Amino acid sequence: MRRNPSSPAVNWVVSGPDTERVLELDETDRMILSELQRDGRMTNVELARRIGMSAPPCLRRVRRLEELGVIRGFHAELDAAQLGWPVSFFVLVGLDSQKSQVLEEFEQTVIGWPELQACHMLNGAEDFLLHVLARDAAHQQRLIHELTEMTHVVRLRSFQDIRTLSPHKGVPL
Repeated sequence: MRRNPSSPAVNWVVSGPDTERVLELDETDRMILSELQRDGRMTNVELARRIGMSAPPCLRRVRRLEELGVIRGFHAELDAAQLGWPVSFFVLVGLDSQKSQVLEEFEQTVIGWPELQACHMLNGAEDFLLHVLARDAAHQQRLIHELTEMTHVVRLRSFQDIRTLSPHKGVPL
C-alpha cells in the first residue's frame, strides 16, 4: 500500500452520549487503521514502511487515533472452544420497562458475567441481545435460568450458535 498525499480528508460527525464532534481522517489515517486491523502486532517501523512514511510521524498519528478513541485497544483473538467454552449462544431479552434505571440495572448485572461476550441494547420489540459462552449445555441452561429469574425480565428467546461463517473483519474503511 502506498501513501497518496493528495487524498482529501474525510470528515465524519461522531456522536456520543453527551457530545458531537467532527472527526477528520485522511487517506493516511485510513491506511494506518486498515493495516492495524489486519495485524495489530506489527511494529511501528513495519506499519510506517507499509504505508510509505517514516516511523516518528506514523507513531504520532497512531497515538492521535488512540487519543481520539478511534483505536480503542489491541488484543489477541482467542479460540473459546479450545479454552473450554465450546457453547456459544445468543439471547434476546425483553424487559417490563424501558426506564433508565431498569435498563442500567440489567446492564450492570450482566456486565459482571465472565461468560458475557457482548451486550447490545436494541431498538425494537426486544431490549437486549446478549452473546454468551458456556462450558456445556447444563451451564447454558443455568445462565438462561439466571436471566429468567432477574427482576424486570419478561421475555427470553435463546439461539444456539452452530457456526460462524464470517469472522470479525474489522470496520470498513
